[in-house]
Amino acid sequence: MSQDIKQVISEQVKNNPVVLYMKGSPQFPQCGFSANAVGILNAIGVQELFTVDVLQDPEMRQGIKDFSNWPTIPQLYIKGEFIGGSDIMIEMYQSGELKAML
Repeated sequence: MSQDIKQVISEQVKNNPVVLYMKGSPQFPQCGFSANAVGILNAIGVQELFTVDVLQDPEMRQGIKDFSNWPTIPQLYIKGEFIGGSDIMIEMYQSGELKAML
């Protein structure tokens, strides 16, 4: 991962309360897992969602995987902390833990 991409990702997760690295956009998700992640965040009323479409930049797509040491996308960050992917979001949503964090 280039230092530039690492710096960009670091600033994105630091400067935005809720960041979702996903395939596509919230309006047009390009995979079921990304659609699911957006649906969960909408269901709990997240207003300020910063999203990054990793399909637009192959370096960003690999960079976020290296940054978090997590192999899949989507990836959710809340207040600078890596939360996890779609499966973890589902579990945390169902338990109420995700809403409590927000």
